[in-house]
Amino acid sequence: MGVDKQTVLLFAAAAAVRLFLFIAFPSLPDLLTGRVEVSTPITSFKRLQEGLFLYTHNVSPYDGGVFHQAPLLLPIFALLPNVSTHPLPTAIVYIALDLLGAYALVRTAESGESVTSRLYTSPRKHLSWSSAAIGASFLLNPFTIVTCLARSTSAFTNCAILFAIFKATAGHSFHLVLSLAVASYTSLYPILLAPPLLILCYDRQVRQAAAKPTVPSPVTFAIQHTGGLVAAIGCLLCISYMLTGSWEFIGSTYGFHLLLPDLTPNVGLWWYFFTEMFDSFREFFLAVFWLHMASYVGGLTLRLREQPLFAIVALLGIFAIFLPYPSVSETAVFVGCLSLYSHVFPLMRYAFLSSTVLLYATFFGPAFYHLWIYAGSGNANFFYAITLVWSLALIMILGDSLFAVLRDEWEAERPDMVGKEVRQI
Repeated sequence: MGVDKQTVLLFAAAAAVRLFLFIAFPSLPDLLTGRVEVSTPITSFKRLQEGLFLYTHNVSPYDGGVFHQAPLLLPIFALLPNVSTHPLPTAIVYIALDLLGAYALVRTAESGESVTSRLYTSPRKHLSWSSAAIGASFLLNPFTIVTCLARSTSAFTNCAILFAIFKATAGHSFHLVLSLAVASYTSLYPILLAPPLLILCYDRQVRQAAAKPTVPSPVTFAIQHTGGLVAAIGCLLCISYMLTGSWEFIGSTYGFHLLLPDLTPNVGLWWYFFTEMFDSFREFFLAVFWLHMASYVGGLTLRLREQPLFAIVALLGIFAIFLPYPSVSETAVFVGCLSLYSHVFPLMRYAFLSSTVLLYATFFGPAFYHLWIYAGSGNANFFYAITLVWSLALIMILGDSLFAVLRDEWEAERPDMVGKEVRQI
């Protein structure tokens, strides 16, 4: 496959922009690291530095109750020079993560899976964007750039998720399992992407096998790869145990995700709700909130069986809205992957409204937080109100894109209804 000059120029420009911002504005990364919209208790670079300090001084990084990230991140950053005196190597690592994630997204676009799957071909496939434009939707997205500058560890998760999607569209089951294991190890929630990813990989292998019956049955395929995923995650956990010398990290990382002990404000919906929650109801509503988010997996996977890639994209949107500790990083991945379905954008009914609401929340979110925390002229309701607007915008985008994909399917089945308005009575 030849090298696309547009893609090369895009990658070079994206890397140059990030490098320029790191060098020209050396105080900007530390400023963004402290922003609750970008960094959360489980992705903060400041907390990573705290854990790294304890780790390099032969103290358990989880003793201070501040570090709640995967243990294997520590030896990676321990190899880099001190970020306070030599910030450039760390910046290059994060720039490389963005470029690798964009490369995976571009390769996913080149596979054509979004317009032609094993069971469905869109009648609008000629309207899809080029792979370079899809890569630009991720690399030049301000949310992606801000996440890179803030050095949030969610960049590792995003890169692993994008590679898992790419390997699934390529039919490389081993690399899919490995990428998904890394993503799940770092952030836990990507494990929910396993069903649609396995279906996508299976469909691709069936297409590649053509008439040769070399692919096992769906049940055998699912069992084998689920076992492989469990084994891969188990290996990562065992390596972490050997690194830290105890299983303490499981409660401090994954238990922290599940139990929500830190109610630091973020762009999500959980923190304010549980701040006002009576302690006697906390466990019940934790289970309800997690069950609510996980319940979308089965429904979307089954309904979008003919287009498993969009089931993955829709779940990324669900995660950006309903995670306990979300940030703009999850939104960046969702928007980047949504561009794979640019061919159905003309069918979306509220694109202008949802995009303007998202911009409104983006610009006024920091202002409302400043009024609450620094100016003292507001309260927690100020910031929570704007996070509700943010979530509303994402829900509108997700719901509208889901309508567009289903409308595209329906018009493929009923060509006589193309362009006609449909009402349910």
